[in-house]
Amino acid sequence: MDMQSLKQSMPDAVEKPKTFCGIPEAQFLEDVDSFMKEQGPDATVELILKRLEEQHQKYKFMEMNLLSRKKRLKSQIPDIQGSLKIVRQMQEQKGKPGVISSHFLLSDQVYAKAETIPSDTVCLWLGANVMLEYSLEDAEKLLSENLSNAEKNHGQVDHDLDFLRDQFTTVEVNMARVYNWDVKRRQAAKAAAATAL
Repeated sequence: MDMQSLKQSMPDAVEKPKTFCGIPEAQFLEDVDSFMKEQGPDATVELILKRLEEQHQKYKFMEMNLLSRKKRLKSQIPDIQGSLKIVRQMQEQKGKPGVISSHFLLSDQVYAKAETIPSDTVCLWLGANVMLEYSLEDAEKLLSENLSNAEKNHGQVDHDLDFLRDQFTTVEVNMARVYNWDVKRRQAAKAAAATAL
């Protein structure tokens, strides 16, 4: 199930249509009594609590997706920075006689030593089994843009997570308010029945 279908299936009764970066904003229930009356005669406390719990679970799912994205970006940024550093070093060595000696990562914790002659081009691994050859200037431009975008996206994900935590709190408070309203209503009904006898 994707994020868009989750957002569309959120209950209308407990949210505003307003969204923040695609995350629906939870509506705070100020007056539980009037809210319950608006739900109609068929709406029970159990049904409302179930809807709120579903909304809470959907926020949890969104949080899981955002945390996964944050982790991916967090590992991507150092890789881009490393590639950019190498391209800049190659630009400094361009046109100079001799060889460039370097160590490169083969796999986790395994490095190999290589000696290469200075070059005007570099091959960048783009992922999905795709590698392209770029001039050093084009490679630096591409990597700089990718780094800027990754850092911007990382900041946005942090901001989205903060907003999402506020929505968790709002839904949890709403659940407590509806539950407490029901307890008070039952106590009042029990007291009224006792005085009628």
